[in-house]
Amino acid sequence: MPELNSVDWTAAETEMDACGCTILRNVLSQSECETLAGSYPDDTIFRKRIVMARHGFGQGEYKYFSYPLPEVVHGLREALYPPLAGIANRWNEQMGIDIRYPDAHQAFIERCHAAGQDRPTPLLLEYGAGDYNCLHQDIYGVHVFPLQVAFLLKEPGTDFTGGEFVLTEQRPRMQSRAEVVPLRQGDGVVFPVSQRPVKGSRGYYRVNMRHGVSRVRSGKRNTLGIIFHDSK
Repeated sequence: MPELNSVDWTAAETEMDACGCTILRNVLSQSECETLAGSYPDDTIFRKRIVMARHGFGQGEYKYFSYPLPEVVHGLREALYPPLAGIANRWNEQMGIDIRYPDAHQAFIERCHAAGQDRPTPLLLEYGAGDYNCLHQDIYGVHVFPLQVAFLLKEPGTDFTGGEFVLTEQRPRMQSRAEVVPLRQGDGVVFPVSQRPVKGSRGYYRVNMRHGVSRVRSGKRNTLGIIFHDSK
């Protein structure tokens, strides 16, 4: 199962506040990464396939898992949610947003399903040479958990080149700031779905966040995306 016991959540939260993202190192083993990446051709475990070029999303493709989720994917969703819910609740308070998130992921999923958002959103992405993912936000309905995690399943420099994970931050009346996140195989990056608070001279204000992947120059890149809200 994924290794989360060694995560320093205090340090992770500090980095999230300062930079808008944080890296969780060595969460997935090489074997887990290879198993997940190798499952991409198995359509029996997925509910939908998206070819990005058909929708103007970029180049490459991804598939949404079906319920029941694979054990490792379900385990990550359940284990990551509680510490991230604490950050999400504090951020919402700072941004003046009234929504609060329950302690357990199952309770939040029940909230989603009651509103008709009952389709699972964890996904597996696959990129080849020349593929990329345009900057975007993963919002699937009224109920949105404001943080998500992406795990790199291949080793940069060995399995592929290029394909860096990119975040952009748009502060009011300022030019956008870009952050390139250096991931290794098995690492996860925690980042906002759409907004985060930043402290200014007059208190906290909201900044808009988008994420994407730069062009893969060679090889194959696979990523596991853990999104905590379900979709309609």
